Amino acid sequence: MSLGAQIRLSQIFRKADGRSVVVALDHGGIAGPMAGIEDPAAVVRDCVAGGADSIMATRGLVKAARGEWDRSTSLILRLTGGFTLLGGAFEEELICEPEAAAALGAAGAAMTVKFGHPREGYFIKQASLAAGRCELLGLPVMIEAMIKAEGKKPNDPEGIKLAARAAQELGADIVKTHYTGDPESFRSVVEGCPAPILVLGGEGTSLEALFEEVYQSLQAGGAGVAIGRNIWGRGRTRPMVEAMVGLVHEGWTVEQALAHAR
Repeated sequence: MSLGAQIRLSQIFRKADGRSVVVALDHGGIAGPMAGIEDPAAVVRDCVAGGADSIMATRGLVKAARGEWDRSTSLILRLTGGFTLLGGAFEEELICEPEAAAALGAAGAAMTVKFGHPREGYFIKQASLAAGRCELLGLPVMIEAMIKAEGKKPNDPEGIKLAARAAQELGADIVKTHYTGDPESFRSVVEGCPAPILVLGGEGTSLEALFEEVYQSLQAGGAGVAIGRNIWGRGRTRPMVEAMVGLVHEGWTVEQALAHAR
């Protein structure tokens, strides 16, 4: 890993514990102004004030909130997308060049690979070639490893285990994926993947279940979270970020996180 990539990774992961709280704010390009992200500057302000280590976002959101970043909160720029809820096949296209991420001062670049999808080979090739370009720029890569295989749940333990390792093999310095549902199976995922793993939030997850999943993932060796709607979609962005920081960095229990976020 180049010196530049090492420096940028240190802007995402805290040196003291090697963990990170990443808030995903890249939903607007797919679903429009969802509740919680109507005002990009306001939600970024709350994330920074709450102590988020990094924010994953699109170019447009970065521009709309350009005055809200400070040196404590880094940027991970999303490179893939290319569909909306109005149509399309929910397939990933490269919509932003790695050079654009570097020009915006990003600490990393994010892409999604949907393993098991009929176009799996295309997604793999696209991500692998882009990761090579990021490597030349000293730009760490986050791959969101998703399971889209027929007959498998999104958090299928064996599927996640394969996808996480496959993402790392493609060049991911960080893997974002589902928690597998229990510490034992997730520990197996972590042990099989040389890159740090951040868990994403499940759709429609209760607050208690969310914090329990995050807590269990950390006990099993996870490196933190990369969560969006389950943070800013509850109407209390700053307290939610603070609760995640408490769980990830300060050793909070689920009960402490619940008490703070409610």
